[in-house]
Amino acid sequence: MSFTEKINLEITTAMKARNEADLRALRSIKAALLLAATSEGAGDAITDEQAIKIVQKLAKQRKESLDIFKQQNREDLAAKEQEELTVFERYLPKQMGDDEVMVLLKEILQANNISAASDFGKAMPLAMKHLAGKADGKKISELLKKALV
Repeated sequence: MSFTEKINLEITTAMKARNEADLRALRSIKAALLLAATSEGAGDAITDEQAIKIVQKLAKQRKESLDIFKQQNREDLAAKEQEELTVFERYLPKQMGDDEVMVLLKEILQANNISAASDFGKAMPLAMKHLAGKADGKKISELLKKALV
């Protein structure tokens, strides 16, 4: 079963259960997948890997919105964003913890002979390449800065 088929099945289940939060999030995933599939030069179908990247992008948008709404004390809007984010996270690969990321970052730094904080620009693309989808870019950046001190 492809990722798109799984989302369509989940939409049907959410509709039958009258689960508004899941339905809202799943419909936004489906819309993003359809938009990507019909975009210029996309081909006919979206691979599961492309679908995961799309869901990661949607999750990142929800996290940013959630932060903004919390800063502005808009708990009603923050709650909706949190509900959708929770649904998106079900479809994403498990994220690595800080300790696991730090171990991998130190290995990457040693393998490439990077030790100075001024080499952050060299280290970040390497770290993102190895940790893509396994950890949030913001977390990787913060931990990399700590590792280079």
